Formats: sequence, C-alpha cells, structure tokens
Amino acid sequence: MSTTAPSPVLVTRDEGSAEITLNRPETRNAIDIPTAEALGDAIESLERDDTVRAIVLRGADGAFCSGLDLKALQAHPEGMAGFAARWDRVHVGLLRSRKAWIVALERHAVNGGAALALAGDLLVCGERAFMQIGEIRIGMAAPRNVAWLALRHGEAVAARLCLLGERVPAAELLRLGIATEVVDDARTLARARALAATIAAYPAHAVDAIKGGIRAASTRGAPERWFDVCRDANGIHDTHDIHGSEVKHG
Repeated sequence: MSTTAPSPVLVTRDEGSAEITLNRPETRNAIDIPTAEALGDAIESLERDDTVRAIVLRGADGAFCSGLDLKALQAHPEGMAGFAARWDRVHVGLLRSRKAWIVALERHAVNGGAALALAGDLLVCGERAFMQIGEIRIGMAAPRNVAWLALRHGEAVAARLCLLGERVPAAELLRLGIATEVVDDARTLARARALAATIAAYPAHAVDAIKGGIRAASTRGAPERWFDVCRDANGIHDTHDIHGSEVKHG
C-alpha cells in the first residue's frame, strides 16, 4: 500500500491572516527542492489573496529551520542549479510582498534558515532560541543573509552576525534590533499569531501602502535586483551560498 508523503509546506488561513509552516521536522525543517518550490508557491498564492494582510512563518514541531538540506540537494536530479532558481524565487517573493510577515523563531534559524527569519518584518524569538550565520566557518559567502541584513539592519549588524559565524542568542538579537520581541519559548508561536491578528484587523489598503512604502524606500529599485547587487559587489555567485554552507542530514 502506498502512502502519500506529507506536504513540506503547510498553509492555513484565518480572518485576514495566514500561516505558513515548514513541515520537515525529521530534518529540523531543512530546505530541499520540493520545500523551496512549495514555499515559493505559497508566497505567491498568498500575495494574490487580497483578504490576507499578515502572514506567520514558522517551523513544525517547535523548531524554525536548520538551513539547507545539502544531502537531499546533492542527490536531486536538478541539483544545485535547480535549487538556486527556486530559492531565488522564494526570496524575491518575500522582498516584493506587500503583506506583513511575522516570523516565529523557535529553537534555531541557521544559515539558509536565518535568511528566512531575517526576511520577516517582525521577528518573535523564544528566549532560548538562537540564530547562526555560519558560512564563514567553511569559507563560503552568505549572500542572502547579507542582502537582508544590509536592507534592514545595516553594515555593523551584518558584520556582527556574518563575520563571527557564531550562535547569536535571542537576547542579543533583541539588543541588535533584529528581534522584535523575546518571549517565553512556549509562547513564541502564540505571540507571533497575536501580532498577525492585530495587523489583520487593520484596513488592507493601509497595510499594503505602508509595507510597500517601507520596501520602496529601502531598496530604491526593482526588488529582484537587490540580491543581484549584494552578490555582484564581491563577485559572489549562487553556488557559494549553497555548497557546503548548511547542516547535512543523514
């Protein structure tokens, strides 16, 4: 008897808000090609939904995301090139979005997972959670992390996270202005949902206009060019962000 594999990304909707769950708990919600593709689909679908104002992004089973699943990526027929196109689609979709994104950072956000966490407009961290951008430890660049940090937090904060490559606890993320709030671990998801519900109650056109204005003022250009500029500045290519930069699962 065949069984249907669970979807790697789950989407639920409520009144004015939605929730996306990275659903690969056996890998601590690491990203492979099907996950990246499903996440891109979910982002684009919700962006077209005029009833949605706010979106919570979370990981299944109380952990956010451990990064890219290199073992699965290297074994996939489309390989790293196929992944890079899908991963770009995810981040460009987040950059273009006129919705409010609230990330529930439970336990950890590592490398590629950190890039997703940094993409949120609001970041709610559990008190024992941490973020780690560790590509420098293995001689790799972290262009998407750098791009989000440069866009939203500035060079000094980007240097703190990317040049040291260490685990940065929730309290330090709050001090740096990366985290919006730090709450008890058991309340992380509930607090993220509460923030989404607050924004979901506001007029849709106001959320759209404010988010669009913030993003336009920050990027000062076409969203899809932002990541290209951050990569091109130092001759960084997509493969540098993928090869060997994440936790392997196996």
